[in-house]
Amino acid sequence: MSRYLAGILALLVLLGAAATVAPTASADRTLVVTDTETDEQLLSVPVDDGDVVTLSYTHSVEKTPVEDIYVVDGTQLRMDRMVFHSHGAGLPSDAPIETTDEGLVLDLNESYDEVGVVPGSIAGHELIVDGERYDLVSLSDGAVSLSILEPTFVDDFLRTEARFASIDDPRSLHMQP
Repeated sequence: MSRYLAGILALLVLLGAAATVAPTASADRTLVVTDTETDEQLLSVPVDDGDVVTLSYTHSVEKTPVEDIYVVDGTQLRMDRMVFHSHGAGLPSDAPIETTDEGLVLDLNESYDEVGVVPGSIAGHELIVDGERYDLVSLSDGAVSLSILEPTFVDDFLRTEARFASIDDPRSLHMQP
């Protein structure tokens, strides 16, 4: 068999193995913060369905903390609630607000493919994911968008391919005694 045919056969075997493994692989998702002007990814954080993503900031006029709390739902961010501590410009005043130990809470159920934010030094926008705080002000020079990315078939294939050892490499795991 020629080297060309052997290479094609090896590629077909690899593609078949990837197609078999890919559906059972975990569907890791990533929360991505993207600069809206340049499309540069400024931050990516692994997330799963049900993970809580909080956008925390200080109201520019009232100088009180505000938290917009989202839940990862597939490739969407579902806004679960807003927690704030005063009424003022841009804050809900005539919606059904509950007073709790957290503060004033507005329950919501709105889903977004993308959430736009213009981080500001006065507001001190932070992103909190799985207890980790990320300073959006220091990450960006302007508007950003938050979105959830799901790996594509190509991403799954490349991740699977990396797990396979080369049959030509004598150090491969399958060649070890």
